[in-house]
Amino acid sequence: MPRSPVLASLLDNPGLLPIDTLHELFDSLPAVECQDMLGDWRGGCFNTGHRGEAMLEKLGWAGKRFTAVNDVNPIMSADADDQLVVNDVMGTASLRRVEYRGVVTATMVYDQHPIFDHFRRVSDTELLGVMDSKGDEMPLYFYLMRAG
Repeated sequence: MPRSPVLASLLDNPGLLPIDTLHELFDSLPAVECQDMLGDWRGGCFNTGHRGEAMLEKLGWAGKRFTAVNDVNPIMSADADDQLVVNDVMGTASLRRVEYRGVVTATMVYDQHPIFDHFRRVSDTELLGVMDSKGDEMPLYFYLMRAG
């Protein structure tokens, strides 16, 4: 669970979070550099009603692994010992600096899918992410916490 009071309070909300609330938070946060993303991150979704939330839960999504700028595993699952393991269902990805909502920030670009995950910094150990997928009516918001 995130330590940031802002993220924790959003996750404590029992109902659907309005997408505008997450847009406002995302827009208020600073950009992230690609090199700052390297390492393992644990994650979770915010409850907005996006169809991808159920899909990620079914996949057992537990985080992301950024080994290098051109070596990213976007779907990490937790094994029986709660260790992060690669789930290759969505393939691999790369990190690039991309403008999203008026700010150039670290963005994970899927290699085989028209999907971009944009990141903003909550703290040195927490990020707010938004998945922008071609054809979706709204983005999927999620958080990442540095593992270890």
